[in-house]
Amino acid sequence: MAAGDDRTKRTIRAAVGLAVVVALVLVLVAWNPSGLYLWFKALHVIAIIAWMAGMLYLPRLFVYHCDAPVGSPQSETFKVMERRLLRAIINPAMAATWVLGLWLAWDGGWFSSGWLHAKLALVIAMSAVHGMFVGYVRAFAEDRNTHTQRFFRIMNEVPTLLMIGIVILVIVKPF
Repeated sequence: MAAGDDRTKRTIRAAVGLAVVVALVLVLVAWNPSGLYLWFKALHVIAIIAWMAGMLYLPRLFVYHCDAPVGSPQSETFKVMERRLLRAIINPAMAATWVLGLWLAWDGGWFSSGWLHAKLALVIAMSAVHGMFVGYVRAFAEDRNTHTQRFFRIMNEVPTLLMIGIVILVIVKPF
Protein backbone atom coordinates (compact mmCIF):
# COMPACT_ATOMS: atom_id res chain seq x y z
CA MET A 1 0.00 0.00 0.00
CA ALA A 2 1.33 3.42 -0.90
CA ALA A 3 2.03 5.95 1.83
CA GLY A 4 -0.60 8.31 0.38
CA ASP A 5 -3.28 5.57 0.50
CA ASP A 6 -2.41 4.77 4.11
CA ARG A 7 -2.56 8.46 5.06
CA THR A 8 -5.93 8.80 3.32
CA LYS A 9 -7.31 5.78 5.21
CA ARG A 10 -6.07 7.22 8.52
CA THR A 11 -7.61 10.60 7.73
CA ILE A 12 -10.93 9.01 6.85
CA ARG A 13 -10.87 6.88 10.01
CA ALA A 14 -10.12 9.95 12.14
CA ALA A 15 -12.86 11.98 10.43
CA VAL A 16 -15.39 9.17 10.95
CA GLY A 17 -14.40 8.92 14.61
CA LEU A 18 -14.79 12.66 15.09
CA ALA A 19 -18.13 12.63 13.26
CA VAL A 20 -19.37 9.84 15.55
CA VAL A 21 -18.36 11.82 18.65
CA VAL A 22 -20.07 14.97 17.36
CA ALA A 23 -23.19 13.02 16.37
CA LEU A 24 -23.43 11.38 19.79
CA VAL A 25 -23.07 14.74 21.55
CA LEU A 26 -25.82 16.19 19.34
CA VAL A 27 -28.08 13.20 20.07
CA LEU A 28 -27.58 13.68 23.81
CA VAL A 29 -28.26 17.41 23.55
CA ALA A 30 -31.42 16.80 21.49
CA TRP A 31 -32.60 13.96 23.75
CA ASN A 32 -31.75 15.95 26.91
CA PRO A 33 -31.85 13.04 29.36
CA SER A 34 -31.34 15.26 32.43
CA GLY A 35 -32.74 12.53 34.66
CA LEU A 36 -29.70 10.47 33.76
CA TYR A 37 -27.14 13.15 34.72
CA LEU A 38 -25.63 11.17 37.60
CA TRP A 39 -25.51 7.97 35.53
CA PHE A 40 -23.75 9.79 32.69
CA LYS A 41 -21.39 11.39 35.21
CA ALA A 42 -20.52 7.92 36.53
CA LEU A 43 -19.95 6.63 32.98
CA HIS A 44 -17.81 9.70 32.28
CA VAL A 45 -15.59 8.91 35.28
CA ILE A 46 -15.34 5.25 34.21
CA ALA A 47 -14.34 6.34 30.69
CA ILE A 48 -11.72 8.70 32.12
CA ILE A 49 -10.25 5.92 34.26
CA ALA A 50 -10.02 3.60 31.25
CA TRP A 51 -8.49 6.34 29.08
CA MET A 52 -5.93 7.24 31.72
CA ALA A 53 -5.05 3.60 32.41
CA GLY A 54 -4.26 3.15 28.73
CA MET A 55 -2.43 6.48 28.47
CA LEU A 56 -0.21 5.46 31.38
CA TYR A 57 0.38 1.88 30.22
CA LEU A 58 1.07 2.50 26.52
CA PRO A 59 4.31 4.49 27.01
CA ARG A 60 5.54 1.73 29.37
CA LEU A 61 5.03 -0.72 26.51
CA PHE A 62 7.04 1.64 24.30
CA VAL A 63 9.89 1.61 26.86
CA TYR A 64 10.05 -2.19 26.75
CA HIS A 65 9.52 -2.29 22.98
CA CYS A 66 12.65 -0.16 22.51
CA ASP A 67 14.72 -3.09 23.85
CA ALA A 68 13.17 -5.70 21.56
CA PRO A 69 15.15 -6.36 18.38
CA VAL A 70 13.28 -5.49 15.18
CA GLY A 71 11.48 -8.54 13.80
CA SER A 72 11.89 -10.54 17.00
CA PRO A 73 8.95 -12.41 18.53
CA GLN A 74 9.04 -9.91 21.43
CA SER A 75 8.78 -6.96 19.07
CA GLU A 76 5.87 -8.54 17.23
CA THR A 77 4.11 -9.24 20.56
CA PHE A 78 4.55 -5.61 21.63
CA LYS A 79 3.08 -4.47 18.31
CA VAL A 80 -0.05 -6.55 18.94
CA MET A 81 -0.33 -5.36 22.55
CA GLU A 82 0.08 -1.69 21.57
CA ARG A 83 -2.43 -1.89 18.72
CA ARG A 84 -5.04 -3.73 20.80
CA LEU A 85 -4.64 -1.41 23.78
CA LEU A 86 -5.07 1.61 21.53
CA ARG A 87 -8.00 0.35 19.48
CA ALA A 88 -9.92 -1.63 22.11
CA ILE A 89 -9.47 0.55 25.18
CA ILE A 90 -7.81 3.95 24.70
CA ASN A 91 -9.64 5.19 21.58
CA PRO A 92 -13.17 4.20 22.71
CA ALA A 93 -12.51 5.53 26.23
CA MET A 94 -11.34 8.87 24.86
CA ALA A 95 -14.42 9.14 22.64
CA ALA A 96 -16.75 8.28 25.55
CA THR A 97 -14.94 10.79 27.78
CA TRP A 98 -15.46 13.57 25.23
CA VAL A 99 -19.09 12.69 24.43
CA LEU A 100 -20.18 12.38 28.04
CA GLY A 101 -18.04 15.29 29.25
CA LEU A 102 -19.39 17.73 26.67
CA TRP A 103 -22.96 16.70 27.43
CA LEU A 104 -22.38 17.01 31.20
CA ALA A 105 -20.89 20.49 30.71
CA TRP A 106 -23.83 21.54 28.53
CA ASP A 107 -26.50 20.06 30.82
CA GLY A 108 -24.84 21.47 33.93
CA GLY A 109 -24.51 24.94 32.42
CA TRP A 110 -20.73 24.97 32.94
CA PHE A 111 -19.68 26.45 29.59
CA SER A 112 -19.50 29.98 31.04
CA SER A 113 -17.14 28.86 33.85
CA GLY A 114 -13.46 29.75 33.66
CA TRP A 115 -12.38 26.50 35.29
CA LEU A 116 -14.11 24.52 32.52
CA HIS A 117 -12.27 26.49 29.84
CA ALA A 118 -8.97 25.68 31.53
CA LYS A 119 -10.01 22.04 31.94
CA LEU A 120 -10.98 21.81 28.27
CA ALA A 121 -7.56 23.21 27.32
CA LEU A 122 -5.90 20.45 29.35
CA VAL A 123 -8.21 17.78 27.89
CA ILE A 124 -7.34 19.03 24.40
CA ALA A 125 -3.66 18.72 25.37
CA MET A 126 -4.34 15.16 26.62
CA SER A 127 -6.03 14.40 23.30
CA ALA A 128 -2.96 15.75 21.48
CA VAL A 129 -0.72 13.46 23.54
CA HIS A 130 -3.10 10.64 22.64
CA GLY A 131 -2.57 11.54 18.98
CA MET A 132 1.20 11.46 19.48
CA PHE A 133 0.89 8.00 21.02
CA VAL A 134 -1.06 6.87 17.95
CA GLY A 135 1.88 8.01 15.84
CA TYR A 136 4.34 6.11 18.05
CA VAL A 137 2.24 2.93 17.76
CA ARG A 138 2.33 3.36 13.99
CA ALA A 139 6.11 3.95 13.99
CA PHE A 140 6.73 0.80 16.05
CA ALA A 141 4.34 -1.19 13.81
CA GLU A 142 6.40 -0.11 10.79
CA ASP A 143 9.72 -0.75 12.58
CA ARG A 144 10.76 2.88 12.30
CA ASN A 145 10.83 4.07 15.91
CA THR A 146 13.56 6.68 16.45
CA HIS A 147 12.95 7.47 20.13
CA THR A 148 14.80 6.12 23.14
CA GLN A 149 13.59 4.46 26.32
CA ARG A 150 14.38 7.69 28.16
CA PHE A 151 12.12 9.66 25.83
CA PHE A 152 9.21 7.29 26.50
CA ARG A 153 9.88 7.34 30.26
CA ILE A 154 9.50 11.12 30.13
CA MET A 155 6.42 10.89 27.87
CA ASN A 156 4.90 8.54 30.45
CA GLU A 157 4.73 11.46 32.90
CA VAL A 158 2.91 13.90 30.59
CA PRO A 159 -0.56 12.30 30.95
CA THR A 160 -0.06 12.20 34.73
CA LEU A 161 0.71 15.92 34.90
CA LEU A 162 -2.26 16.77 32.68
CA MET A 163 -4.52 14.53 34.78
CA ILE A 164 -3.43 16.27 37.99
CA GLY A 165 -4.32 19.65 36.52
CA ILE A 166 -7.67 18.41 35.24
CA VAL A 167 -8.66 16.84 38.57
CA ILE A 168 -7.69 19.97 40.52
CA LEU A 169 -9.75 22.15 38.17
CA VAL A 170 -12.80 19.89 38.45
CA ILE A 171 -12.70 19.49 42.21
CA VAL A 172 -11.49 22.94 43.33
CA LYS A 173 -13.07 25.03 40.51
CA PRO A 174 -10.66 27.88 41.30
CA PHE A 175 -12.23 30.37 38.86
